[in-house]
Amino acid sequence: MALYEYVTQEQLAGFDKYKYSAVDTNPLSVYIMHPFWNFLVKFLPTWLAPNLITFTGFMFLVLNFLMLAFFDFDFTASSAGHEHVPSWVWVAAGLFNFLAYTLDGVDGKQARRTNSSTPLGELFDHGLDSWACVFFVATVYSIFGRGESGVSVAILYYILWVVLFSFILSHWEKYNTGILFLPWGYDISQVTISLVYLVTAVVGVETWYQPAVWSFLYRDLFIFMIVGECSLVSPSLFGHLFRAHRSNTLKHSSLYEALLPFLSPVLLFLLSTAWVVFSPSNILDLQPRIYYLMVGTAFANVTCKLIVCQMSNTRCQPLNWMLLPMTAVVLLAVTGVLSNETTLLYLWTAAVILAHIHYGISVVQQLSGHFNIFAFSLKKPSRD
Repeated sequence: MALYEYVTQEQLAGFDKYKYSAVDTNPLSVYIMHPFWNFLVKFLPTWLAPNLITFTGFMFLVLNFLMLAFFDFDFTASSAGHEHVPSWVWVAAGLFNFLAYTLDGVDGKQARRTNSSTPLGELFDHGLDSWACVFFVATVYSIFGRGESGVSVAILYYILWVVLFSFILSHWEKYNTGILFLPWGYDISQVTISLVYLVTAVVGVETWYQPAVWSFLYRDLFIFMIVGECSLVSPSLFGHLFRAHRSNTLKHSSLYEALLPFLSPVLLFLLSTAWVVFSPSNILDLQPRIYYLMVGTAFANVTCKLIVCQMSNTRCQPLNWMLLPMTAVVLLAVTGVLSNETTLLYLWTAAVILAHIHYGISVVQQLSGHFNIFAFSLKKPSRD
């Protein structure tokens, strides 16, 4: 029995008809990573549930986030004159990041190998991917930090939003075309960052203080890499949408209906940015890690609900209910009604995380019951 039935009967009926459709044209993925994952999956026991692989990979990213939060909570450890993160932490971060990427690649292959592919598996995978964005970005930030040769917390905030919007764009495209075109930037960034963690362990963070090319610092290359890879999504995305429009295969003929999934993400961006800009105590500078976590978790909740609508071929709801209390929270903060913004941020972040976990558990339980499966086991439940 689900904690709460977030998935409607219409959506459950849509899940019954769902067929996975995705296109991956990245040469790194097609010619290197997929053969590697096909090789690895043969060593996995056939009793191992794909969702358990997915969840384990996600937890490696959470572990990286928590590990760097312990050694570099406010993103100052990589700055000159501060105690740096130990080298072994960077080694662990590189290994954990690559393990997370690898497990994210083999979970679907394990599902097909064990004949256990279900819509729940895809939803679980992509739902956790949407939450993983913030853990990935915040952990990478510790390499450069917020010092003189690093990246300001404000710039990193907007970089985080570039990553988040590039993620939801792929699923918005599928909402309109029925096909998920996998972005090239994901595979490139995962392999690159895993290597950068390991290189940092060997050469130290001081290496990143030096100019990389001419007067460009490594932090400039970091910004260019993240923004550039995410920007690869847009040209191909609109090309696919244009071809779908020309062939009359778009699922939503109305421009309003097609753009509907963007309303909640844009409002979330406006609300969170308003708090950053008008904060009396400069909350982003005081608590950047917690603020990023709050924004990334709220965004994951919005994205998960889009993915449910996309997979069940149902209409996306205009507003996410979480935006209503968040509006009140932002107003309390920027007007100075509550003077302790840090406490307010911590309380709201805890509420957002708990609400998102409750939503995730409820949806997983509801779909597990609907398909008569266990989420983390290949055994079949009895119908008694």
